[in-house]
Amino acid sequence: MNATPAQEPLDPRDRPARLAVGVVGAGRVGPALAASLALAGHRPVAVSGVSDASRRRAAALLPDVPLLTPAEVLERAELVLLTVPDDALPGLVEGLVETGAVRAGQLLVHTSGRFGARVLDPATRAGALPLALHPVMTFTGTAVDVQRLAGCSFGVTAPEELRLAAEALVIEMGGEPEWILEEARPLYHAALALGANHLVTLVAQSMELLRTAGVSAPDRMLGPLLGAALDNALRSGDAALTGPVARGDAGTVAAHVEELRRHAPGAVAGYLAMARTTADRALAHGMLKPELAEDLLGVLAEGDLR
Repeated sequence: MNATPAQEPLDPRDRPARLAVGVVGAGRVGPALAASLALAGHRPVAVSGVSDASRRRAAALLPDVPLLTPAEVLERAELVLLTVPDDALPGLVEGLVETGAVRAGQLLVHTSGRFGARVLDPATRAGALPLALHPVMTFTGTAVDVQRLAGCSFGVTAPEELRLAAEALVIEMGGEPEWILEEARPLYHAALALGANHLVTLVAQSMELLRTAGVSAPDRMLGPLLGAALDNALRSGDAALTGPVARGDAGTVAAHVEELRRHAPGAVAGYLAMARTTADRALAHGMLKPELAEDLLGVLAEGDLR
């Protein structure tokens, strides 16, 4: 029996487009999500952007897709991505509804981590279908973002009757949906900001201090260390704590604070806050001995007073 030759996978461009996709806010997120949806067979039809940078992003990730006003984007699209800063989202939704831009049956998707579906209530009352799909990823505004969506978690919040539709869109973008209750969105977003945003600040400060100490390639020095620390933390949580605070080396911590005051006074407050939090967690998990913690906490308190 002759084996049936394997079929070549269909190019997404050979499949009929299922939804016309529009983007309001061509920041780093919107064009990447629209490009990902295009790979799944949907059809980007319009994008809005104000700054030169946003227009360049749209041109790079969504070539040949026209740049239009937000109202014109909604007029052309069946699925609209509202990818604007969190604080601008409520006003944008209200403005689109007041101008009559929102249509009944239109899928309206925002990507804010802070808000759930209720921020879209004005549009829902106008007949739109509200979805909150927050990609748990940092974006560069380049084509690499589309690749990074593969396996990326999305915080999903929507009315129960739209849950399957919301999760299906995430899966089409290569992501993994994670259901987040409406009332849990602010805490969920705070947790992500605490981990990702503050990590960038900590790493940037560490590199600056290493340069001051004479290290020529701080990125190469930190890469293996931070990679291992992150892997250990994700695997073991607080059991991965190490370093002078977790050991109760009060003298070393005092020396750190003194050097930071001399070379980087702006880093002292952050160091003290993180050291205190680390000490609390190490104590709670039995890693830091109480008799050592007393001297350590004394050093940290003295650092605050100074």
